[in-house]
Amino acid sequence: MWQNVAFTLIGIGLLVLIGWAFQGFFTTSDIPLLIRVAVGVIGVGVLLLIIVAIRDRLKKDDKEDFKEVDR
Repeated sequence: MWQNVAFTLIGIGLLVLIGWAFQGFFTTSDIPLLIRVAVGVIGVGVLLLIIVAIRDRLKKDDKEDFKEVDR
């Protein structure tokens, strides 16, 4: 149980730091707009790939029967 709490706290902390970094990156005027848009598009693409991989893995877990396993 405490392990799940620790992982949750680490995840929340990482998300806050990543959000702060992205906010600073996307609101600065020193970086050209094209670069900011390209980084945003790449980030969305990576996020979509992660979501699809997790969804496919969860679907695969539902289909595994383990018929040959003796209980």
